[in-house]
Amino acid sequence: MNTNGGFRPVFCTIVPPHVLDKLARSGNATVADRARRTLRRDASERTQRRLTTVVGARAVAAPAGAEAGKPHRTVYDLRHGTDLPGTKVRGEGDGPTKDAAVNRAYAGLGTTFEMLLKTYGRNSIDGNGLPLDASVHYDHDYGNAFWNGEQMVFGDGDGEIFLDFTTSLDVIGHELVHGVTQYTANLEYFGQSGALNESVSDVFGSLIKQYSKGQTAEQADWLIGESLLGPDVTGKALRSLKEPGTAYDDDVLGKDPQPATMDDYVRTGQDNGGVHINSGIPNHAFYLFAKALGGKAWERAGQVWYDTLTGGELTQSADFAEFARLTVAAARERYGDGDELDAVGKAWEQVGVEAG
Repeated sequence: MNTNGGFRPVFCTIVPPHVLDKLARSGNATVADRARRTLRRDASERTQRRLTTVVGARAVAAPAGAEAGKPHRTVYDLRHGTDLPGTKVRGEGDGPTKDAAVNRAYAGLGTTFEMLLKTYGRNSIDGNGLPLDASVHYDHDYGNAFWNGEQMVFGDGDGEIFLDFTTSLDVIGHELVHGVTQYTANLEYFGQSGALNESVSDVFGSLIKQYSKGQTAEQADWLIGESLLGPDVTGKALRSLKEPGTAYDDDVLGKDPQPATMDDYVRTGQDNGGVHINSGIPNHAFYLFAKALGGKAWERAGQVWYDTLTGGELTQSADFAEFARLTVAAARERYGDGDELDAVGKAWEQVGVEAG
């Protein structure tokens, strides 16, 4: 049983390194320079994350007087600097500002908090009312957004390849759910456990968007970052849970490399063993599960994934097969021998993972 007594928070970005590497080799000098700058900033933040992990992350608790079961949000403006968190520009209960990015970040934090609380009874990402902090306008032309183990950070994009990263609610949800994983299963960020870490964030990022729109599994687009790609990019999003490998196919951005099944599993030493690539397999399994059940995917299908993530049995180094077995067990525990159990088993079978 995994008690996760010692958290090892990781640095998690929404745009994968392989995408930025491709852009950094672009024949367009401006595009290449911006991508290299983003990669350098990511490397610096990743190093800082490792140092923080060694010396211990700062303790964060809800402020005195904070109301239980209510979010405590703070949004900061970095004004194109990189010294986190920046200048406070909106706190919990404050009215909208003139900065749309600030307001979108504030609203996204609130929607994520609400969905976790009302659907799964989880009080913020740590389950104990953890304050939600976000910083906007990170660096110049920064083409990414990330969770650094303590807070959210958003770049503005360059307006050509990537647009403002606060525009995509599923991106906000994705990054905050890395925090949920950090405080629960604490999945190691390498290989299949790292791909599961990324997949869980994609799944719940999509569910948070679906929740906000009141969509059924049939109505949802199942895309991650559908509003991030610039007008000249040939693509619709960063990733697709419905059809992994089809999110983009662009001369500059490259071709979406995600596999949908184990037949096309990618073995690589890059991107921590392909965590952003092979996450397409468990992503697709969840989509198939949710589609088979129909209705609102954050309810029965999402509940099974949430139970698996938070149940205490998932090991930090879990592979796809372990996660699949535990989803089957979670479906049986909560719903008995019904449609849910049958659907989850068939979903894993369709992607080529043995669920036991």
